[in-house]
Amino acid sequence: MKRLYITATLLLIVAANSFAQQTRLNLYGNYAFDDKVDSYYSNTSYFSGKIKGGFLWGAGLEFRLQHDYGLELSSHRMDTKAPTEYYSNGIKNTNFDVALNYIMIGGVRAVHTGTKAEPYGGMSIGVDVIDVKNPDNNTSQSATKFAWGLKGGVNVWASDKVGLKFQAQLLSSVQSAGGGLYFGTGGAGAGISTYSSMLQFVLGGGLTFKFGGAHAAHK
Repeated sequence: MKRLYITATLLLIVAANSFAQQTRLNLYGNYAFDDKVDSYYSNTSYFSGKIKGGFLWGAGLEFRLQHDYGLELSSHRMDTKAPTEYYSNGIKNTNFDVALNYIMIGGVRAVHTGTKAEPYGGMSIGVDVIDVKNPDNNTSQSATKFAWGLKGGVNVWASDKVGLKFQAQLLSSVQSAGGGLYFGTGGAGAGISTYSSMLQFVLGGGLTFKFGGAHAAHK
């Protein structure tokens, strides 16, 4: 799946760059809020925890296919903790080390207001590469899960080439927290896993830089 995703992404980049009237580099600095993850299968197969909020940073390449529409390839990373209660040969509590790596591609639509402010919105799909470490026994596991996102915000152009971004975003990793995969709630031989999706609310912004193209930053 990773190879197919990378190949499709490279093809989209080549196609977008061929037709793009303009390319933007977006740099992001955001705060992702806490998100609860829990699932219950039985008294010996459950977990209840929280993905703690933290700094979510990243970058994106946005290809403006038309004056109002663009295609963005982005990558975001967050390092955080996940205090969790779960069952694995008894009730346990662990503060897991978690790294989230979102690799997304999606469309962006801008609204030109005739001022320096450029509102925009968009949606994206991709994958979330999740690394989890159990500090109690120093074991680590990794998984790649389907992810989707929604965003809305405004670019405020300080010049024709440089702008400030203000943005709100939702990021979801589908069935990303799993009993059998991360927390051992199914037990080594039970073969039972329960899962919980993550939904993170993100606030922040960043910088945007425009390269090439004939369009002005605002009209």
